Amino acid sequence: MRKFTTKLLLFSILLFSTSLMAQERYIIRAGDPNGINKWYMGRQIAQVMSHFGIDWLEREDREMEENTSQLLKNLAVKPGMVVADIGAGSGYHSALLSKMVGNGKVYAVDIEPEMIAYLNERIKQEKLSRIVPVLSTEKNVALPENSVDIILLVDVYHEFSFPYEMALSMRSALKPGGKLVLVEFRTEDPTVPIKTIHKMSERQSVKELKAAGFIFEQNISTLPWQHCMVFTK
Repeated sequence: MRKFTTKLLLFSILLFSTSLMAQERYIIRAGDPNGINKWYMGRQIAQVMSHFGIDWLEREDREMEENTSQLLKNLAVKPGMVVADIGAGSGYHSALLSKMVGNGKVYAVDIEPEMIAYLNERIKQEKLSRIVPVLSTEKNVALPENSVDIILLVDVYHEFSFPYEMALSMRSALKPGGKLVLVEFRTEDPTVPIKTIHKMSERQSVKELKAAGFIFEQNISTLPWQHCMVFTK
């Protein structure tokens, strides 16, 4: 009985310590009205762009503004690979990636059921056979462990309500040596016509991903407005 009580006490202490660490990890305070009142490692988390922003995601001048073709070259996707498009939204990048993976697979991951419904409809209309829509949570990408070769995040990480937990989840989903490619509008460039809270600096990005165990490999500076930062598991 004493042994059971001791184990229960230790388990309770562990739960309390974990909860305390989670509270200390994030700071709740006001800031930019375009963000939520939650901060992580000195950065205010931005509001999520919902399914109401699909038209912006699919805008005709996106290729010209972001040079999506160059981004896809940066990824160096090979046939047979498994790629996860986290925060896939309307499936803009997922659709393009599905034509590059051959007999591989593209997980199109999003937190909004409305986005998943839009993706499913897009798959039917465009006959995209290699895309698998996945409904995730705020803390978990809902992908099998050690299953993904490349994770792509385009202008979405800065909106994660739980960036640390999501980074751990993505790291778990990657195969050993797998790569995470973080694409974010550059804070360092004031001429990029995006609200500051929807930008990230290289320094901040590296600090946050390193905290979750990722290794920073390089920043491919070939995009007009965005960082293209490569991390490895």
